[in-house]
Amino acid sequence: MKVYIIRHGQTMMNKKDALQGRTDSPLNEKGYAQAEDTGKWFESQGIVFDRVYTSPLIRAKQTGEIASGNRCPVVTDERLIEMDYGPYEGADLHNLPQEIIWFFSDFVNHPAPEGMEQLSSVVERAGRFLEEIRSESDEAVLVSTHAIAMKGLLEYLTPESGGSYWSKYIGNCAVYVSEYKNGRDTVPVELDTTAGN
Repeated sequence: MKVYIIRHGQTMMNKKDALQGRTDSPLNEKGYAQAEDTGKWFESQGIVFDRVYTSPLIRAKQTGEIASGNRCPVVTDERLIEMDYGPYEGADLHNLPQEIIWFFSDFVNHPAPEGMEQLSSVVERAGRFLEEIRSESDEAVLVSTHAIAMKGLLEYLTPESGGSYWSKYIGNCAVYVSEYKNGRDTVPVELDTTAGN
C-alpha cells in the first residue's frame, strides 16, 4: 500500500498568518487552485487512489476530494484532525504569547502550554490511524490533513527522526508518500508536485 499524505490548500486564516487549529475554515480561491493543481499532477503521474481519508474539517475534506478528482470513496476520520490549540486558537503568528514562542523554539523538549494538545497525543492518534488502514486492501490511498497532524503521521512513519519533522515547514498542498511493504514503512519522501506545471 502506498500512502500519500497531503496538507490542505490555503484558507483565509493561513493567508492572515493565524494559528488555525480546529477552526473550520474553507479553502479560499488560492487553496482551491492548489488542490486542483495537485490533482492534475497526480493524474499526470498515473496515480489513481482507491480511497481518500480526511480530517473532518472542511478545508481537508475539500482538498482530498479535489486532489483525488472526486473519483473514489471519501472516509472522514477524527484522528486526522489538526492539533487542538485550545486558548491559543486564532493567535497571530507574528505576535505570539511567550509560552507559545517557547514551545515553538524546541518542540522536542518543550511541552505544549496548558490547554493545548500535546505532540505525543498527535503522534499516538496518527499511529492508531495508520495501523488500522494497513489492514485494508487498497493499493493507493490519499490522506488529507493539516500541518501538525501531518507531521504526527510523518513522525510515526519515521521513528528514527527524533522529532525533526516538528520544525520542518510544510506548505499548503505539500505531499509526502510512504509505502508499506514486507511489514515495514519506507521513509516518507516529499513529492515535487509542481514539476511539469
